[in-house]
Parts: sequence; structure tokens; C-alpha cells
Amino acid sequence: MPALIGKQAIVVGAGMGGLAAAGAAADYFERVIVLERDSLPSSVQPRAGTPQAPHTHALLGGGKLALESLFPGFTAALTEAGAVRYRAGLDLLAELPGFDPFPQRDVGWDAYSMSRSLIENAVRQQLKNRRNIEIRDRCRVDQIVTSKTNGGAAVAVRLADRDIPGETLPADLVIDSSSRGSLSLAALRATDHPVPAETTVGIDMAYATTVFWIPEDAPSKWKGVYTFPDAPKGKRGALMLPIEGNRWILSLGGAHGDAPAGDLNGFLAFAKELRTQTIYNAIKNARPAGEVVRFAFPESVWRHFEQLDSFPRGLLPFGDVICRFNPIYGQGMSVAAKEACVLRDILDARALEPDPLKGLGQKFFAAIQEVLDTPWSSAAISDFVYPETRGDRPADLENTLKFGQAMVVLAARDADVHRLRLEVMNLLKPRNVFRDPDLVARVRGVMAEA
Repeated sequence: MPALIGKQAIVVGAGMGGLAAAGAAADYFERVIVLERDSLPSSVQPRAGTPQAPHTHALLGGGKLALESLFPGFTAALTEAGAVRYRAGLDLLAELPGFDPFPQRDVGWDAYSMSRSLIENAVRQQLKNRRNIEIRDRCRVDQIVTSKTNGGAAVAVRLADRDIPGETLPADLVIDSSSRGSLSLAALRATDHPVPAETTVGIDMAYATTVFWIPEDAPSKWKGVYTFPDAPKGKRGALMLPIEGNRWILSLGGAHGDAPAGDLNGFLAFAKELRTQTIYNAIKNARPAGEVVRFAFPESVWRHFEQLDSFPRGLLPFGDVICRFNPIYGQGMSVAAKEACVLRDILDARALEPDPLKGLGQKFFAAIQEVLDTPWSSAAISDFVYPETRGDRPADLENTLKFGQAMVVLAARDADVHRLRLEVMNLLKPRNVFRDPDLVARVRGVMAEA
């Protein structure tokens, strides 16, 4: 049994980041309280406080392994709840420019598809099985309370909108997974700490989603499809996945002002104008199982907490508070789960130290850089294919994009490269595996053919 390092940890936010963080902290505190301003459903259904929840979400391979590590038996619980299992590389049809479709191959692992509501509910059930974890909904945190001594340490949270206005809960550790990060930034300002610098990538992504009942005559050669645009001239893409209840969930997206409609007829018209007709032909006669919902995502943001020279004791920004990714790549949930594993490992390593919480923030921020680098770089490089994208363009962008395109060509020819590419996309391996000299030489050979 791990050594306890504190009496009470408080997690702000019961999204995937907060739930995973609570699982990571549970063995190291007598009590963990998760505070959520939204009303949490008792069954699998979206909640009002997460407008992105009704849209397509992906649990990448690295995220699944992280959640299984945090919650042993989690994969079995997903299956029991109705998540759809499929073979990575084989059961999802990939439509990339020049490859319609990309070769379908079994790359060696199972993946799972489900609604975000199902996975959140599954994680909440795992947490409810732990006696020292309490999840409180309809509980909005108004402020992270800091000490006037000890470098402005976080010592409590103050609540609003409860039976006792202004109730304060003490904490040895406050994990801020409240998405926008305003609580952490306010705590930094209140204690005269600088706020972190930000890297932003402005993509002005807009997307619309609806759900269809899978028809009896559905295609048998795939379970889901993703269609990429021929960028930069094309800006429309789509992802359709199977989810629980014999349904497809389909998200249509457009960058830089090319937004899908919010009504079914307009939604179908947008689908018909994708680069291929695969998805449209599958859904044109399918019966809708819900309304069309829309969402807009203006920019990806990485707050560089790792660059701060000092940080308040007992405060730990987490998940989207640190880094918010372009959602079309489906990385957010998996990155948060991997961050939670990093947190658990740090707490475990420091549990027997005289002051385990001293410098925890700086240690955590440094340790997750490797977790963040691969998803951020993968998304940002692709997003900068559009000249309208705002932000500091990566050095030698044109050659980097050409290298990536040549990698796709090589992956189509070579099953091992295909597997490696999917391992990186699924956060199972870091992006630096692409720097292998033999692989680089082969990719450059493809570039020379062009």
C-alpha cells in the first residue's frame, strides 16, 4: 500500500481529466473530493456543462492503456457498457488524399469506440468503487484559496451556489482540471506569481455532429471512416465511428470559416460535398437517432507552466488547463489519462520524502513535456498547412509537410511503417521514432521520386 502524503486532495472538474487525476491521487491522500459545477447524470447521457460531449470522441491506444493502468479492469468495463471493439488499421477506413482508401491492415491491437458520455460514466463508476473518493456535482468552485505565507500555497477552495454560500474546503493539493484555467491563473496573480506564456495555433474549426442508426445494409468492409481534406485547397473532413446501441456518430468539420450546417438537410449536403462519397452513401438513407449539434473551436493553446521559475505549493493545473488540442485529432482524453499516470508515478516516487508536495508542480510540468510534445507537434504541423492558420509557423514547414506526405506514401507500401505511424498517432510511441536514420533515408527516397 503506498504511503499517504496528505489528508485531502480536491479535484476541480469531473471531465475526463479530473476523473483520471482523481484516480491517480486516490492512493496518496486520505480523501479525494471531485467538485463539478454541472449536474452529473446517473446514466449514459451528455450533460449541459460539456457542449463538446455530443460530438465524436476517440480513445486512442495510449489513452486506453493509461486508463487501464489507473483502473484495472477498465477495458472489460467498457466492453460490458457497450463500447464497440475494432481492430486498429483494419476496421476503420482511412481516406487520405491520393489513397481512397488507404490500405487496410491489422496492426496488432484492439481499439474501442464509444460516446464520450459512456466513457465518462465508466470512469465515474470506477471512482465510486473507491471508498476515499467523493464526487460532488452542482458544486461550482469560486476561488482557489491561497496562503499569505509559505509562498502563496494553495490551501483550500471556496465554493459558490451551494446550501452554505462561501463554504470553504481545505486541501493539501488542489488539482485544477476546470478546462479554461481561470482559477489557476487567478491564484497565480493573487500570489504575485507570473502567469505562463502561451503558444496558440488559430484554426477556427467548426463542426457539426449527429447520430444515425446503423442500417441493416451497412457496408461490411469497415466499421468506421475518416475522410481527410485535400489541404490546403480543401477544408472539409469527417469522422464516423460506431458507438454503443448499434449507432454511428458522425462529425463533419471545416476549418477557417467552412462550417457545416446545423440542420439535417444542410448536414447531409455538407457530407455529400466531402472529397469522397463513402460517408454520404452510407448515411443518405440511414435513420437519424438524434439532432444535429454544432461546436466551434477557435484555437489550440499550450500554457507553458514548465517555464515558470516558481509555482505555488499545493496547486496543480491539469489537462486542458495546460494544453487544449484541436479536437479533430481526438487526443484530449488520451493525453489527460497519460498525464494522470505521470502524476501517479511522481506521487509514488515522492511519497516517502520528508515533504512530498514541495516542488510537485515544477516536477509534474517537466515530466509531462514528453507526453505533450507528440500530440501537439502532430496537430500543429498539420494545421499550418493552411495559410490562414494563426500562430508562429514551425521552422522549415514546407519540407516537414513534404516529409509527412512521403511518410504516408511509404506507409501505404510497407506494413511496418504503417504500424509505426499508427502507433505514434495513437500515442503509443513518441514522435521522435520518426527520426530513425534508416526510416529517414527511406522517406527521403520517396520524396526524391516526386
